[in-house]
Formats: sequence, structure tokens, C-alpha cells
Amino acid sequence: MRVLKGALAAVVSLVVVLAPAHAVEEDGYQLWLRYRPLANAGQAQQAAKAIVYPDKATPTIQAAIDELRRGLQGYTGKAPATGTQVSAGAIVLAKAGQLPQGFAADALADLGREGYLLKSATVQGKRVTVIAANEDIGLLYGAFGLLRALGTGKQLAALDERSTPKLQLRVLNHWDNLDRTVERGYSGQSIWNWWELPAIRERQYVDYARANASLGINGTVLNNVNSKAEILTAPWIAKVAALADVLRPYGIRVYLSARWSTPLELNETKTADPLAPEVAAWWRAKADEIYRAIPDFGGFLVKANSEGQPGPQDYHRTHADGANMLAAALAPHKGIVMWRAFVYAAEKPDDRAKQAYDEFKPLDGKFAPNVLVQVKNGAIDFQPREPFHPLFGAMPGTPLMMEFQITKEYLGFAMHMAYLGPLFEEVLKADTMQRPGGLTVAQVLEGEDHGPGEHGQRPTGMAGVANIGSSRTWSGSHFDQANWYAYGRFAWDPRGSARAFADEWAMQTFSRDRQAVTRIVDMMMRSREAVVDYMTPLGLHHLMDTGHHHGPGPWVDNLGRPDWNPTYYHKADKGGIGFDRTATGSNALAQYAPDVARRWADPRTTPEELLLWFHHLPWDYAMPSGRTLWAELVARYDRGVAEAEGLRMRWQQLKPAIDERRFDEVAQRLDQQVSEAQWWRDASVAYFQSVSGLPLPPGTRAPARTLEQYKAIKFPYAAGHH
Repeated sequence: MRVLKGALAAVVSLVVVLAPAHAVEEDGYQLWLRYRPLANAGQAQQAAKAIVYPDKATPTIQAAIDELRRGLQGYTGKAPATGTQVSAGAIVLAKAGQLPQGFAADALADLGREGYLLKSATVQGKRVTVIAANEDIGLLYGAFGLLRALGTGKQLAALDERSTPKLQLRVLNHWDNLDRTVERGYSGQSIWNWWELPAIRERQYVDYARANASLGINGTVLNNVNSKAEILTAPWIAKVAALADVLRPYGIRVYLSARWSTPLELNETKTADPLAPEVAAWWRAKADEIYRAIPDFGGFLVKANSEGQPGPQDYHRTHADGANMLAAALAPHKGIVMWRAFVYAAEKPDDRAKQAYDEFKPLDGKFAPNVLVQVKNGAIDFQPREPFHPLFGAMPGTPLMMEFQITKEYLGFAMHMAYLGPLFEEVLKADTMQRPGGLTVAQVLEGEDHGPGEHGQRPTGMAGVANIGSSRTWSGSHFDQANWYAYGRFAWDPRGSARAFADEWAMQTFSRDRQAVTRIVDMMMRSREAVVDYMTPLGLHHLMDTGHHHGPGPWVDNLGRPDWNPTYYHKADKGGIGFDRTATGSNALAQYAPDVARRWADPRTTPEELLLWFHHLPWDYAMPSGRTLWAELVARYDRGVAEAEGLRMRWQQLKPAIDERRFDEVAQRLDQQVSEAQWWRDASVAYFQSVSGLPLPPGTRAPARTLEQYKAIKFPYAAGHH
């Protein structure tokens, strides 16, 4: 504790000289597309005097031109001219067949449909900047790439960048309900104003499309995975078609979550059995109806036989039976099925972490070519930290797509600073060890664990549960915008860097002052680990209170099934703490590759951050630090609180560099975070002390309240709880 206090004192004592605050306060609506004046605005203006496209602009090309004009006017103070003739200082947009002289005919060969080239070049004796791509959408992504380059300090004269997405499907999953509530949403109402659609199309939809296109996100599932049958009726299809029209120029396809029992609930079939001819015929007709209204409709996302949702197992059929029936209905239209692997059976399990693997691994190779199995990053449920899901690398015959949660259901909602870039990177870099030389989760997503398949290139993808709502900040708080940003950048490049993406975001969102950016990024990179420490240290998980998932509840043991209770997961008793997933326990480790299982089977070679995920250990187990497990656990809780206090102090140092409104709004949330970090620490320590019967380690502060007082805290109307 003396070391921690000393570190905090050092933070306070820092003398920071930062750029003056912005004169105009900001509310966060512009996200990372603020386009504030550059320090070298005059130089940039000379290099971007005009925007040239040699042909008639399509809606997507026009969106690219409009964004370039908007961005360059913001950066330089002057809107560039537009035209079709090359001039000095022009930005030239060119597709294959339109490349200026001096470019090789195959210069775009490896960029695919969505990739782009940014290059400073001499064309017709004039110095220009070229944005080149094979398709319209590549030019739009290239336009955003150029603006991002300028916004992060790059010079147009030095540009030489090639970029192509590593995954085909880069999708947001909105858990938005038809009444505009958002399940696990902490950013206000849904941005989809279903009541007013299709007649009224709000400007925010265009701004949503711009923000997503700037990251390369190319799909959006509009409604909650806990879907309602009505979304597939004609009036709602018309509403969806209106949104599709707005999003289309930005390369974004719309998808819908489909409720498995829809035809039965609408009284249009007598069953929902996927092998019943009438059910297959209904879905074929429904797909035809949707595609008549939305020719580029993406397809269906399905949550089946999980958390009470209906599914093919209700009729003694498999997930493959269900997914393939829907896939057959969509295949003539080139649509896809994203079938979620988040399942747990109605019967009481020996370990919920095993169930997705147990149900899906035997089905490997049995899914239709246009089906992707959508797998959460970990086997439980978007916890502050989980080991990578054992299905990754274990289903080489089936395309798997990642499902991350951008909204922070278990990480303090939109109130706690918790930059998720390190979480995403940690999972994507994890080595599944499913082949000699290693096989990372990122490589699995990119398809390196299998060939192209009998029907050609197999689909690849990533999904993120959106944190977007009607809040003026879009994401409930300013720093939560960074999680949307990082998700999009990782979906484009799963091998990217969380720190690099944080740096990009901070420069475009807050300041280009390098000292300020460095301090902001340092805060971001520390924040998620702080949350892990004060909520679920050393591999603990699922310790939140009931239903709303806000605040600690490690004592909860009275829910309807064992795996809804935190006590099921930590298994703390007089003898120790942790979930034994080795051969002496649930043997969930057997689902991992042998080299992974062997390493994690021994607590001495298990990473400390996963220790209690895989092992039930005595309270006096000797930790590498020299402390007992009990003392180490308390120290981690204390470290988390100290880090939360450190985040708050670091933000105070940044006051001169941030406009007043955003500074104050972030400061208030950091105050709340410190308070709730202390609450998590005190309540958890009080409970585990009551179970272990051990005294607090010497020098440790006692919890501020009694355990019974912590147990009495309730939140019947918490945000996002439905």
C-alpha cells in the first residue's frame, strides 16, 4: 500500500504543460470526425485545393467527395473545389481503369473490392494525392483513410499507404428493441425511431453511417437477438428498407435478428420444425419478400435455444439443421446466416463454460457454406477477462466469426472508463496452439485454419454488440466512443494494435498536442486492467449482482438455476476459492489444444490473470509475489481502487488541454468510478473474508460497511435491464 500511495503522489506532483483548452465547448456528437484546423493548415490547403473524379459520381462516390470537402474545409479553413480535370494540389479519386499515367495496370490487383491505395504522385506534371480502389466503396474508405491520416499528423506529400480489410463481414449487433429500449444499452434510447419510420429518416442515421464507414464497418443488425416476430412482417420490413436506403451509399448492409418461431407465432405454420416442408417454404417466401424490398439485405442473425429462446432443439433437431434451413432460403439472394454459439441447456450443467463447445464441435463441417457460427470471445459471457473461447481453432470445417461486446455490460456500464482495445487485442493475439507453430484467434477468424471450401472463398467476420444510442455522445460517455472506434479498426485488421488505435482516436477526438495525447492514451491503456482488478481479479468471473449486472454480488446463491449464481463460479468456501476446470473438476481444459491444456492444468504455469478461472486453490496458496492467495486477492482489489484514483488524477492534469464541457463530463464519471471501485472492493473483500474466516492482511483497510449493508443495495430500475 505504501508503494501504491507513493505512485499516486508522484502522479499528483507531475507538472504538465499542455496546449490551451479549445475555445468552443463540444458535446461529443461529432465523434472522431471533428476535423479541427491543422497546425499546418496552409500547407495542407495547397496540397488539397481540389477534389477530382473523372466520371459521374455514384451515391457512394458522392459520399466520398462530400466527406473530403467537409473534412478538408475543417482542417484547412477552405472547402476545396470539385471537378473532373487534374490540377496541381488536387486529390484524385480513381478506380481501376481510371488510374493516372505512371501507375501500373495491376496496381490495385491485391486490394479486392474494399481496399484502397493512398499515394502522393506526379500526374501530368502536377503533384497530386491519389485515392485509388477497385470499387466505389474502396474510394469511400480511402477518403476516410486520407482524412484520418491528416487528423493524426501525417503529411499528404508523404502518403504511401495500401489498406485492405482482413475480414469480409464487419458488423454491429444492435440489441435494440422495437419500443426503442436497448437491452444492455447505457446510451439512451435506440437511435432507430421505429415509430416514425419509414416516412421520417433522421439525419442521425446518415451520421451513424459516416462514423461506421470511417472505420470500415459494413453491416448492422438492427434489432435485438432476443427478437420479436413482428420485425419480419410487412410494415416492419418497410421500416427496415428505409434505413437500408440511408445506409447503402456508405457500404453498410442491414441484417435482422430473426426469432426462430416467427412463422408459428404469426399463425402461418403449425410448427417451427426446420425439417418440416411448410416451415422451409415459409422462410423461402419471407426471404423473397425481404429481398424485393431490400435487394442488398445481408441476412439473419439467430439466437436459438439459449436463455429461453426457441430453436431447432425444441424439435430434436441440431443447430446445423436450423441454420442450414435458413441458409437455403437466403442462398439464392447471396444472404448469410450468423448463428450464435452462445447457448446453454435447460438442464443443470456441470460447467456452463463447456456447453457451446459440446454442442457445436460435433457439428463441425455440417453447416451450409453461407453460415457463420458467431462465437463470443470467451465461454461465459463478456466478462472483464476471460480466456479465449475453446471453439476457436477447434472447428476448421466451419467459418467462425468473433462476437465482442462493445457496450460494457459487466465493466461499469457507460460510467467507468474501460478502454476495451486491450481486451480485444488480448483475445485476438491468443495462441490456440491448434497447429505446429501456433494459430492465433485472429488467424482463425481470417480463415487460416481452413481452405476456401468447395464453393469458393469462405466467409469471415467479426461482430460487436453496439454501445450506440440517442445520447448526445452516442455512447453514453466520451471515452466509450473509443470502444466503438477500436472495434471497427480491429474488425478491419484483427492483428492491429490497441495502443495505436487509442492514439488515433485521441488525436482525432481530443487534441493533437503530443503530450496530451500520450497522457490520454496512457489512461486508456491502464483503464481496463483497473476494472478487472477491482471487480474480478485473478481470474474470478461472474461476480455481479442479479439481473441488472451493476455492482458486486458474489454472495448471490438463490437464483433459479446454479449457473445464474455468482457462487457457482467462484466456489469460495472455508478451504479456498476458484472454479476447478482441470481433470479433477469439470475438465473444461480438455476442450483446448493439448499444449494449452497442459500449461493451464498446473496453477504454477497458469497465467495469474486466469488462475481462479481454472483452479480452486487454498487461501494460503503461495503466489509468485510471496503473498498468500488471500493477501494477493486483497492486494489486487486495492490496486484496482488505486488505479481508478490514478485515472481521476491524470485527468485533472489534462484540464488545460480539454474543452470545459467534455472535461467536466469525464471528471464526473471518474468521480463515480472511484466511488464504485471502492464499493466493489469493499463488498467483495467483506464477503470473501466472511467465507474464509481469515483476518485482513496487515495494513489493509477494513470495508466501510458491513456485509449485510452491501447485500441490501438494490437497483430495480437500472439502465439496460430488460
